[in-house]
Amino acid sequence: HSLFEEQIEVESLTLDRYLDDAAHSYAEAQTYFPDMNSYNIGPDAYLEHIRKAKERVRIPVIASLNGVSLGGWLRYAALMQEAGADALELNIYNLPTDPDVDGETIEENCIDLVRQIRKSIQIPLAVKLGPFFSSIPNVARQLDQAGAGSLVLFNRFYQPDLDLQTLEVVPSLTLSNSSELLLRLHWVAILHRRIKCDLAITGGVHTGIDVLKSMMAGATVAMMTSALLLHGVGHALQVESDMRQWMEEHEYESVRQMIGSMSYRSVADASAYERGNYMKVLSSYTLRSPAARA
Repeated sequence: HSLFEEQIEVESLTLDRYLDDAAHSYAEAQTYFPDMNSYNIGPDAYLEHIRKAKERVRIPVIASLNGVSLGGWLRYAALMQEAGADALELNIYNLPTDPDVDGETIEENCIDLVRQIRKSIQIPLAVKLGPFFSSIPNVARQLDQAGAGSLVLFNRFYQPDLDLQTLEVVPSLTLSNSSELLLRLHWVAILHRRIKCDLAITGGVHTGIDVLKSMMAGATVAMMTSALLLHGVGHALQVESDMRQWMEEHEYESVRQMIGSMSYRSVADASAYERGNYMKVLSSYTLRSPAARA
């Protein structure tokens, strides 16, 4: 999970200017996040967690940071690298609430953040984004040029609910399901081979088929946190088994062979990822009488 800067008391007065800027650029609704007292382990314990993980596992350890101020992002990115993280994911969760801040400003702040952190650390850098940009391909290309080694699509938007008994706005957490994968497949397929950095899918990956679809769209990584929370870590073995069976039946020798095979630039009719899909979906629905539906 991510380290949230909201937990961190910024000590240096030199960061005040960045904090003031961030109040407009990175507006956050903190009630959308998990209860910090029970969910997260604090900055010092998080760094120690990285060190212990590095000692006990043979696979790469990727730290994740969800910051607010530029100073906080830079400081803890460096500390995570020092703690031994093999790579860093910037978990960017922007929630603009100020109508005076335009979309271009938000995008520029995001890209500048990546550029600044890329200069400050040496380990690989991933950027986890939400889907709410006016032009995802343009933002993706600029992040690629700013130094992102990979893009993670997409951050899930946790929307609060309204409690009509207490008249309070309450946080609401629902784990993902496979239906959420379609948005990710769409944009990864469009971005594949249009930018240099790797693409990862997060949100809606639950089965072996979901992973195969992710690879064919153009992703080199498929993340499946919700599936493992629901079914346990052992579920990964079933996913791998299902993938191997499908690949044998369809005569695929490796996963790499299928990466991007159904991307925007690989399919015969690219309109399937454009307006053509919209028109086909609408025309495919047939109205039925209530009696027929029953």
